[in-house]
Amino acid sequence: MTEASSSAEQTAPRPVFVSPADLASELDGSTRPHLLDVRWVFGGPPGRPEYLEAHLPGAVYVDLDTELSTHGAPEDGRHPLPDVADLQVAVRRWGLRAGEPVVVYDDWKGMAAGRAWWLLRWTGIADVRILDGGLAAWRAAGLPVEAGDVTADAGDVELQPGQMPTLDPDGAAALARAGVLLDARPAVRYRGEQEALDPRPGHIPGARSAPTADNVSADGTMLPADRLRARFAGLGVVAGGDVPVGVYCGSGVTAAHTVAVLADQGIDAALYPGSWSQWSNLPERPAVTGSEPG
Repeated sequence: MTEASSSAEQTAPRPVFVSPADLASELDGSTRPHLLDVRWVFGGPPGRPEYLEAHLPGAVYVDLDTELSTHGAPEDGRHPLPDVADLQVAVRRWGLRAGEPVVVYDDWKGMAAGRAWWLLRWTGIADVRILDGGLAAWRAAGLPVEAGDVTADAGDVELQPGQMPTLDPDGAAALARAGVLLDARPAVRYRGEQEALDPRPGHIPGARSAPTADNVSADGTMLPADRLRARFAGLGVVAGGDVPVGVYCGSGVTAAHTVAVLADQGIDAALYPGSWSQWSNLPERPAVTGSEPG
């Protein structure tokens, strides 16, 4: 595990999730947050056509595959972290400026937006939040959308990577033995009953099944805080505890949403960016099937 540079940087100045009503009031205020539309469909196509049809007023489109990830060898995983120099060019194109707030959203129950939240926090942008319920909740609240592309004025942010803890394969293996490692994929993939994406079924030995989809209700909004606390407590994760926590998924995307949920609960969790898509491509790494951690 690599530790964040300071505990202060890991503590978000505000709750991680913001409601449509609260965001709407901020858009009318003097400190308007930058809005990033991170619509993405697993396996494609890109979400830009839907963005061009309708998005939050002033939102800039962000492509998860090309801007929030890079691509390399299979043993790097399906969505490795992007090169920081490339990401800095992108965030300045999105208009992000030092010290100014950011809100990210999608139309996938926050799963893609969670990747943007984590990556910006990892690079030192402290004030980043996720729109609770995403575009669907915004529309359900009767709030306005606009069409067309948005080109932001150039930003000036200087990225400082390493501000959130991460895991590599050795760190994930160690954490599964000495702490709590959560597997955020659907339970059928954790058990090894379905695996159409990666070369081997199963899970990292010692990991506990904690599907990211169980963080949200049917409409994509966050479950009540007390239900989330109870859920994670049942997995051995509690605020103020001294047990280290890590999260992985298939390729480091949906796991970031669980890291965000835990952060909102006051729990710092490490992300394993390579996740199962990396682990399963490393023949020397063992895999366990079934419903037990192993």
